[in-house]
Amino acid sequence: MTLGVILFGYFVTFVSAEGVADVVLSCALLDEGGLSGMAGGALFTRTQATLVLRDVAVSSDQTEETLTPFIPPSVPDPDFILLEVKVSSPEIPNAEMLLHADCNEQEVMCEISRYFPRGSQETPGPAYFMVSISVEGEEFSTALILQTLPVEKNHSGGETLIQNKLGLPLSQSGSVLTEVAFLVFSGVKSVSGPLRSDVLLNCGFRQQEMPSTQEVVIEWRRQHRGQGQKVLEMKTRLDDAEGSTLVHTERPGSAMDVPLVASENNASMSLTKLRISDEGTYICTVSIGLFHAQQVIQLHITQPPHVSLSEQKLVLNTKTPQMLSCHCSKYYPLDAQMEWLSSSTGETEPTVLPHQGSLTSHRLHGDGTYSLTSHLPLPSSITAGTTITCRVSHAALSSPLSVSVLVEHPEPDSYWFFVGLLVITVLFFYQVMR
Repeated sequence: MTLGVILFGYFVTFVSAEGVADVVLSCALLDEGGLSGMAGGALFTRTQATLVLRDVAVSSDQTEETLTPFIPPSVPDPDFILLEVKVSSPEIPNAEMLLHADCNEQEVMCEISRYFPRGSQETPGPAYFMVSISVEGEEFSTALILQTLPVEKNHSGGETLIQNKLGLPLSQSGSVLTEVAFLVFSGVKSVSGPLRSDVLLNCGFRQQEMPSTQEVVIEWRRQHRGQGQKVLEMKTRLDDAEGSTLVHTERPGSAMDVPLVASENNASMSLTKLRISDEGTYICTVSIGLFHAQQVIQLHITQPPHVSLSEQKLVLNTKTPQMLSCHCSKYYPLDAQMEWLSSSTGETEPTVLPHQGSLTSHRLHGDGTYSLTSHLPLPSSITAGTTITCRVSHAALSSPLSVSVLVEHPEPDSYWFFVGLLVITVLFFYQVMR
């Protein structure tokens, strides 16, 4: 049976004056049923649930007045699903972001599923849950593996209550007690970089105290458009013993800092000289002993375009049609918007030309970038002194990029000048030869 939780809302509770607080997530438990639907898929039922993160660090400016107290049920209810976990050891990095999300009207996304450690047997022992938490608009994402704790016997001599849906014993306050056994986190959800630049994909892990000789396996994979491939795999020990590290890279220029893995539990991966083919979804998976968890980071390539005009000097010609071209080249991703504007002397804002000319099809270059050209027949209404501007908008630009050319007055017509000069020359030689 697989269990899942989807967050609906949350609130925060003050615990003590010692710099810690509780974060309470109001959730819904998604229970996979045994029946099948019309399309062959399993049916799901949702039940309200609550997840309490105990002992989240609080800054000194947080006061009791700013936090809402969490009051557990006065009488434990075996139908009420309440998971309680102490998060101070191992610590969840940047968990204090959860304290401010409510005030900032940010949605907290939370998913919980039943977790089965590798090689676990169907024997009595702790139960495990996988918890994924992220905050909308914040670079906060973490995956926790929770392990249930033994429940103290009821001092009144009564029987220990069992949570009806989970089948787990409840504490005297009516909660399923757990602790963090392992977690994998990331300080970023997405990274952007231009071609030939270097990026760092952030990933880290924490675990309960374990032998320094424990082997750590870190794997980075990339998925894009339905296809996946391994980028890098590292096997090492936390004591960083000589000869204990094996690294296999599929993508040249991918690397991890081995000493940081052992000293700071840092599983981040660097990529150098980015290519278009590097774009995709990167999955950092960390495995230690019975546990493994992962984080997902999006890598976007954003190459800004180079914009130029076909003419650096534009002299008005009223007798023959004139064409002005704007070249937008070597950009990524594909979408680029081009528009033509005009402005005359004294105008503060340019005017979008009613006729925007014609666009060529996108041209794909060998490095994966694109180019596009817009051709503008010069309108007959354009007069000398007008400035023609090509403006380009693209995802890699913080603001539109513009290039302009000034329409200049035509030079004096020299045809009759040369005719007159020729007549005078002929008359001069005629007089001389007489």
